[in-house]
Amino acid sequence: MDVGNHSPVSQFIFEPLSDIHTIQILLFSLVLSLYLLTLIGNVFIILASLTNPVLQSPMYFFLRNLSFLEIGYTSTIIPKMLSNFLSEDTSISFIGCAIQMYFFGSLGIAECCLLAAMAYDRYVAICCPLHYSVIMNRTVCLQISAACWLSGALVVVVPATLIFTLPFCGPNKIKHFFCDLPPLLRLACADTYRSEVIIYTVTVIFIMLPFLLILLSYIRILHAILTMSLTKRRSKSFSTCSSHITVVTLFYGSAVLTYLRPTSANSRDTEKVLSFFYTVVCPVLNPLIYSLRNREMKDSLKKLMSGRDIF
Repeated sequence: MDVGNHSPVSQFIFEPLSDIHTIQILLFSLVLSLYLLTLIGNVFIILASLTNPVLQSPMYFFLRNLSFLEIGYTSTIIPKMLSNFLSEDTSISFIGCAIQMYFFGSLGIAECCLLAAMAYDRYVAICCPLHYSVIMNRTVCLQISAACWLSGALVVVVPATLIFTLPFCGPNKIKHFFCDLPPLLRLACADTYRSEVIIYTVTVIFIMLPFLLILLSYIRILHAILTMSLTKRRSKSFSTCSSHITVVTLFYGSAVLTYLRPTSANSRDTEKVLSFFYTVVCPVLNPLIYSLRNREMKDSLKKLMSGRDIF
């Protein structure tokens, strides 16, 4: 496309999820409810794990980090999404779009790394129980956590820079409800092949490397559990991992279906549905998964909500 014949884009416009006002209001109510549940659920997990001395192990330290990530992850998208449901002006500035995509991507990569750290923690707890407190000491946990957050912040610089240095000269309507990689690349008025190769290579590497670490950790965990002699110990070991496995399955399953599936004629509508699931629905489920499947967390949450002293 001849870029010189068009003015550079200064803002983007999000495509409404529906053209029917009533449906927009219903979607607003649904998304607002899910967002509030996400915030409340994750705040309760943070408070419950901070105030209960029983929940001071590395597993709950990483869980608090995951809750902070979920709050930030959803807050980069949902407030703007909610305002778009009620306003005729669904635009976002060029800079605003870049900031939204950067923070969404960085927190997403950080979550991948944190899920890998949680899998490693379970591996050490089950396979090296006698050395667990030495290997997963406070300093190591802080270093791992910092590495997860820093990895997300640094890795996304490359894709974000490549995308927002591309020429955008119209149209400027994003067929999505937030600034995501695929819909933005479709709007660029230049050959994006090289940028796409670099972007998806970097993204896949830093999404799949943590997944491979998770897979390796659970292969070792499964081997260790199967060699245990007592059925009760096997059951307890499985229960400590079940919540994490469920969250990993939801997170990676929706991400892979969104970004690595073949393109089809109805792919954009499917892309919206899948994106809605992992940006709005999954963050609501995670606090429920960790609280309902964990007896210590349930007890702590009950005490917190009843206002009883739990120290």
